[in-house]
Amino acid sequence: MADRYLRLTSTAPGRFLTRRLGLPQPTPLRRWSERTPALDGPLLHLTAGPKGLDGLADTATRAGLPPASGTPGERYAAVLLDATHLATPADLAEVHTALHPVVRRLAPSGRIVLAGAPLSAADHHQAAAQQALEGFVRSLGKEIGHGSTVNLLRLTDPAAAESTLRFLLSPRSAYLSGQVLDTTGTLPTSPGDPARPLAGRTALITGAAQGIGAAVATALARDGAHVLCLDVPGAQAALTRTAERLGGTPLPLDITAPDAAEHIASAAPDGLDALVHNAGITRDRRLANMPAERWNTVLDVNLAAVLTTTDALLATGAIRRGGTVIATASIAGIAGNTGQTNYAASKAGIIGLVRALAPRAAAEHGVTVNAVAPGFIETRMTAAVPLLIREAGRRMNSLAQGGLPEDVAETTAWLADPASAAVNGQVIRVCGQSLLGA
Repeated sequence: MADRYLRLTSTAPGRFLTRRLGLPQPTPLRRWSERTPALDGPLLHLTAGPKGLDGLADTATRAGLPPASGTPGERYAAVLLDATHLATPADLAEVHTALHPVVRRLAPSGRIVLAGAPLSAADHHQAAAQQALEGFVRSLGKEIGHGSTVNLLRLTDPAAAESTLRFLLSPRSAYLSGQVLDTTGTLPTSPGDPARPLAGRTALITGAAQGIGAAVATALARDGAHVLCLDVPGAQAALTRTAERLGGTPLPLDITAPDAAEHIASAAPDGLDALVHNAGITRDRRLANMPAERWNTVLDVNLAAVLTTTDALLATGAIRRGGTVIATASIAGIAGNTGQTNYAASKAGIIGLVRALAPRAAAEHGVTVNAVAPGFIETRMTAAVPLLIREAGRRMNSLAQGGLPEDVAETTAWLADPASAAVNGQVIRVCGQSLLGA
């Protein structure tokens, strides 16, 4: 369903009316397309602290934006602040000194990325200063406005962060704000072609017939992957249309079937490089009115099937070394939601799965494990939500609008990129910096 309020506020009368009434004024977001693959304008690279991180400037240049020229009054598509060497609370003054003069010169749908360091267990002063950046980023994200985003990237080696910087400094990250991304895991073996990073790789997406799953399959196919599109047999017609459109393979299958993993392995005899668990259902009711069948069905599809399928495919080596598992959580699993005890439990379970399995899967199988946690995304499911609740879902985030399936898909594609191998064990919220949850 179209966001008519967003359309209204994009007109001069709508802007005047909503300003007078003190209502949210969302800015239409600049998203990736073949016609608009990059942000418009230069990248301003700044340093806070005694020095910057060696190699970060060169890595940022390869992310695709031209460097700022220093012309008076220049507007920036993005600002990258290197704060990796902040080590004391006194150093934090340099964050203010660096950003205060330039924050108003950020273009609409711009990006601010702070580069920070991992928290030192041996130096609580450094840990305090670096943790302070998280509160700063989340607060600035809530006040920056104009469709712009603010994120924190923790890193030690710029080479491990190149794909993440490319993602954050592009239209692909339009609905990602107030997030902390860690790129301190295993270095990618080779960066590959940034335009088609999944060329020669195979990806399986569950729940791929429509909605977010179809958008994920589209993004992975665009990036070069052969996509196996899985959904329940009852959705076979839509599933086949999606797979054929992408040159992929339809796989009508109930993911909760005891032999689901065997069927998946048979459909990918050479192995999988990306396993994307997108399939999910809701059966909403307050706990007092929820029969066991509604509880069990949601937990079976959203969590148990993810666990059993992933375990089986890892155990048999069906997910190749250098591959990835990406599961779909939800902000409901972080913040909870009335009438969704079953759904929230299943999505919180996904977060537990990712955090516990990621280090072991990397060590034993050479496979990364991450999750995306969507907020309010414009789908047929959210279109059926009552009007007032739907409007609250759209407006209760820093960007004051709902996300699109493509926003989840772009985040998934970034995680599936083999150059993102240093990202592991993380839950990435694709929620426009929702005001709910942590």
